[in-house]
This record gives sequence, structure tokens and C-alpha cells, in this order.
Amino acid sequence: MRIDPPAKVLVTGSAGFIGFHLSRELTRRGYQVVGIDNLNNYYSVELKRDRLKELVGSPGFEFHQMDFSVAEDVSSLFDRHRFDAVAHMGAQAGVRYSIENPSAYIQSNVVGTANLLESARKSPARHFVYASSSSVYGMNSKLPFDESDPVDHPISLYAATKKSCELIAHTYSHLHGLPTTGLRFFTVYGPWGRPDMALFKFTKAILEGLPIDVYNQGIMRRDFTYVDDIVAGTADVLAGPAEPEQDWNPSTPRPNTSSAPYRIYNIGNHQSVELTRFIEVLEGALGKRAQLNLLPMQPGDVPETYAAIDRLHEATGYLPTTPIEVGIPKFVEWYRAYYGLAER
Repeated sequence: MRIDPPAKVLVTGSAGFIGFHLSRELTRRGYQVVGIDNLNNYYSVELKRDRLKELVGSPGFEFHQMDFSVAEDVSSLFDRHRFDAVAHMGAQAGVRYSIENPSAYIQSNVVGTANLLESARKSPARHFVYASSSSVYGMNSKLPFDESDPVDHPISLYAATKKSCELIAHTYSHLHGLPTTGLRFFTVYGPWGRPDMALFKFTKAILEGLPIDVYNQGIMRRDFTYVDDIVAGTADVLAGPAEPEQDWNPSTPRPNTSSAPYRIYNIGNHQSVELTRFIEVLEGALGKRAQLNLLPMQPGDVPETYAAIDRLHEATGYLPTTPIEVGIPKFVEWYRAYYGLAER
């Protein structure tokens, strides 16, 4: 049965980049949204609070500052609210940071997700949607990345925690019948983005006349996906709880489906764009050339990502509509406005 407005949805990480945009989209659609975030200092807390200012006071939205890695706090929240669905967008983000701070990723991404799943199954919620990542494809070289591909060779702890969450979610679907859907996001960008992401860092450096670090000598490609496409797809997925695959065969198992109510989908732009092209479009939007500091590949990084999205399209009609030629100027417009920078 579909989960339509005015159903109540818990959005974790609601002060974060994707969680903020998803909370706004769900309230626009008429859902009741309860947002939570611990407002940690991984990046600017001021930016997170400014996102929340855009949400707080909106009809149908309320916010609680809390840490979902604390089981008692999660349980208490679910006792106070009867959630129809959970959109678990919160996580300790960043591939490179996970190499230096592994415990933060285990605690937030693995323990936190397990806490939420446990409360969701007790509640019970009717659908648990969670953010996975294209990074789970790790050492895979077959393109485009397909949900039926094995993902057993992650090359960062961040990726390993995201794959762990997919496995934990499956056990809750299998043991308790909790419908779970994992969405593997591909390089999300757009207004209100994170300062540790390439577009934000490149924009800041170019405007300040500083060089930008370009890894693998610039020989990289990414499936850059505009945030509006991501949140529209996520909201559509949320409304349709996962169901068991009727013809699932344990002798030839497909890793993206199950005899339990469990699904995994890629959600991307279905275009692999050269990083040099991405920088060219950014230069055009800024009206200023970049100085490139060409560097070798970083540990935990991959040369290319490219999402197969056929399954998500078949399930929900998902079709991304925003090329980088449209999305990057929208980010630049927001960046200039947010930081009070006049266009030159």
C-alpha cells in the first residue's frame, strides 16, 4: 500500500545537504516531516543551521537535535511519534575523511543505521529508505554500474560502512518483514552543497584566485547528479514500499532484490562526465579560469562512476532532467547569493 501525504516521515540528517532538500520536497508534497540531525562539526555548523532556517516554520516540519547513534534517544523519538516511513539520509560523509577517522564512520553509519532499523521494526514503520552510495562498487570496472553487480571489494571504509548498511537492512527485511530500500547516490551536487565536495571547493578556490587540486591528472569521470533529481526520485521511492521479488531464486540470487521486501536502486544522472568538462562548465558559470594543480589518484578514489538507472525508472518512472550545463550555474548562483558575492 502506498505511503501518500499527509503520512508522517522521519528524515535523518535533515540539516545535511540531501536531507535538507528531501525534507523541503516532502513538506512541499504535503507530508508531515520530523527532521533530526546532531549538527556535528565535520563541516560548517553555521551552514547546517542556515539550511534549517529554510525549513523551520514550514507547515508540516519539526526539528529535533539528536544523535541517532544513541539507541536510547532513537527509541524515545519513535515512542513519541508513529512514523509511517523513515528516510535515513544522515551519515558521517566523506570518502577521504574515513581513512583518518574510521571510528566515526562505524559509530554513525553502522551503529546508527542499526538503531534506526530496530526502532522502525518495533514501531512498525511501513518503509525504511536509506542512503547508500556509488562508492560500494569499489574496484568494479564494468560500466555502467548495475545493481546486480557484486560489490564485495570496497576501497574505502566509507564504502564498506554503506555496504554494511545494505546487508543489515536485508536482515531486517528478511527476519521482520520491514520493507527496506537502499538508494546508491551518484556524486550529488547543487545549491546548499557540502564544503568538502569538489564543486564547492573548486568554486571557492577559483573565486579566490587559488589553484584547484585535480586528482589522477584530471583523468576522471563522474556521474554528476543534480540534487533536485535526487530528491524527487527519493520521494517517489519512499511512497512505494519495497515488496518481495516473486520469482527470486536462492540458487541464482540477485543481490538487488530478495524473497524479502528489499530493494537496491542506483539513483544517478546516467551520464559519465569528464572532470575536465565539469571544470570548463564551472569556469563559464564563474566567468573566470581555473588554475589546475594536477595530482595523482588519492587512496579510496576511483577513476569513473556511471549509473545504470533502468530498474529505478521501471519502478518509479525516474528520469533525471538536469545536465551539468544547467545544474552548475544554479549552484554558482546560490553560492554568490549565500556568501554575498557580486557577479563580476
